[in-house]
Amino acid sequence: MATLVTPTEKVEKTEKSAPPMPEEKSDRKPRARVDEKFKIFSGTANEPLADEVCQFLGMQRGQAQVIRFADGEAYVQIQENVRGCDVFVMQPTCRAAHKDGAKSTSVDEHLMELLLMIDALKRASARRITAVMPYFGYARQDRKDKPRSPISSKLVADLLTTAGAHRALIVDLHTPQLQGFFNIPVDHLFASPVLVDYFKKLALPNLTVVSPDAGGVERARFFAKKMDSALAIVDKRRTDINVAEVMHVIGDVRGRTCLVLDDLIDTAGTLVKTAHALLENGALSVYSCASHAVLSGPAVENIANSPLVEVVVTNTIPLNEAAAKEPKIKVRSIAGLIGSAIRSIHEETSVSNLFA
Repeated sequence: MATLVTPTEKVEKTEKSAPPMPEEKSDRKPRARVDEKFKIFSGTANEPLADEVCQFLGMQRGQAQVIRFADGEAYVQIQENVRGCDVFVMQPTCRAAHKDGAKSTSVDEHLMELLLMIDALKRASARRITAVMPYFGYARQDRKDKPRSPISSKLVADLLTTAGAHRALIVDLHTPQLQGFFNIPVDHLFASPVLVDYFKKLALPNLTVVSPDAGGVERARFFAKKMDSALAIVDKRRTDINVAEVMHVIGDVRGRTCLVLDDLIDTAGTLVKTAHALLENGALSVYSCASHAVLSGPAVENIANSPLVEVVVTNTIPLNEAAAKEPKIKVRSIAGLIGSAIRSIHEETSVSNLFA
């Protein structure tokens, strides 16, 4: 189990994480692994999700340790034998705040943790290493939209391969074409089954699924088909990074309940402007759902002050304290979806049934 500690706490932490002696009795014994050559490790970005996945699979999370020196440099150690094992490393590249009051960890720090953990497993002779990234950071930097700018998502894909990953498992890439940036197999999961199930139970009347931009039409069309609802598109024109101006609504939303679907919510500026545009065009109420709750900057405040009835997200990214307290934000777990995909990859069976 990956733990973030300081160098002075290393010896003490290793002692605490040691397994109990055989003569010790415990009322709650962990379930034994069915396959000792099948292991799941996690970085520090989203340990609760990794624990949920392990619980779903009936196994314990692998023992690992992450140490940060005073200058921020990371050091990783795998604390159990992985020789010849089929290993999965779970780590979204997102910003995350720590409950113990320590400084929040950045996107780049979590990416570096993942690369170091993959390298450590490779050098420990793991048979196969799968990078499980519930949220793939840098996915929005998928092209040269300005002169002399990098294609950062391609670089990150190359870094994962160079570190030693044999394949990747990713949830809701910003654009599906990003799979072509990898020189290793990529299993691309969609969080839509979890979100569809939630909104089907709500049974919203006269529902119209709305794509907040042209790029998300395919995603919204698939969602609308599963919900047996109408489809609309909001035309927007981006004026700067994280700044968008909503222009007009394509489709009739008058007298309808609208559900705005996107892959991620960052500052929520686009989402709030979309909600206002829909209401101005006669929509009765506006809900929203997204796979990744990035929620940076004023996002929580924007959502709280918006006309949105509810914003539903998954736990690919852990919510910060403010978001967790906001009543409009609801979280659905995708641990079962990721766990099923990991089991299929390990057993060499098809994962296509998870796409429905």
